[in-house]
Amino acid sequence: METKPTMHCDIETGICEVPGTQSSTEDTNIAAAQKPIKLLYFTDPICSSCWGIDPQLKKLALEYGPYFEVEYRMGGLLPSWEVYGGRDVNGPASVAQHWEEADAHYEMPIDGDLWLEDPLPSSYPPSIAFKAAQLQGEDKAGAFLRRIKEMIFLEKKSIARWENLALAAEQTGLDVAQLKADFEGRAVELFQQDLVLARQLGVRGFPTIFVTDGNDNRILVYGSRPYAQYEQALLQLHPEASKQQYDTSYTSLFGKYSTLTTKEFAVLSGMKTSEAEAHLQELQEQGKIGKYASKNGPLWKRF
Repeated sequence: METKPTMHCDIETGICEVPGTQSSTEDTNIAAAQKPIKLLYFTDPICSSCWGIDPQLKKLALEYGPYFEVEYRMGGLLPSWEVYGGRDVNGPASVAQHWEEADAHYEMPIDGDLWLEDPLPSSYPPSIAFKAAQLQGEDKAGAFLRRIKEMIFLEKKSIARWENLALAAEQTGLDVAQLKADFEGRAVELFQQDLVLARQLGVRGFPTIFVTDGNDNRILVYGSRPYAQYEQALLQLHPEASKQQYDTSYTSLFGKYSTLTTKEFAVLSGMKTSEAEAHLQELQEQGKIGKYASKNGPLWKRF
């Protein structure tokens, strides 16, 4: 009897692996073009490990933003449950358990109950929607990706449902009608191109980030890693980069980011998590920021 491939998510390595993927030796140019360094980031909207590195990537942007660009590619973590079987993550209920473990490990709020109440049949719809959003601009697409991640990890909303994708699009300033047209048209092929590129580069799981320079020299950062590893990869390829000092006040940080988790605020402000939580709670009680309370932690919002 043929054994079905298994989606494997490992808290210790910080990697969610794709079933049935293999390494490739195909030569593909992924050199940086717009800035000295590019982060070619293979991700998936439902990848808990990718949600776990959001604090590191935000800090990298604040300290080294002038030197690098991020190119997001979708990798297709969950084609459908039909392809899975065996141990580890082999059904929605096992994802629920994994997400609760990931919440504790990354200190980023993740509510696994979604997988018991309204499980996604596939991560392809939100991935294709993101490709459609990219056609309206990278900044808006980035905001859209953040919003659908908040929906799934904190709000228990299935981002495989069009009504939730449409709501996220409206909330992030996208043209919803155009997104729908592209979601059903051009974005499908763009998503397939991302899957092809992932295979060509031997991407096995998420997060996978290729740090590249203009000559296509590469450093692979695979899985959830400490901030220093992302910083070192950038500096190794671009030693001329100098760390930028930035304002760590709540007004500045919420001016840059419309929403932050407690862990993100702690990392960006330099506070301990407990200090950050107390500070944010005080700001919320003073009416200076908003708060969305989820089962495993809040999302703080600027007004």
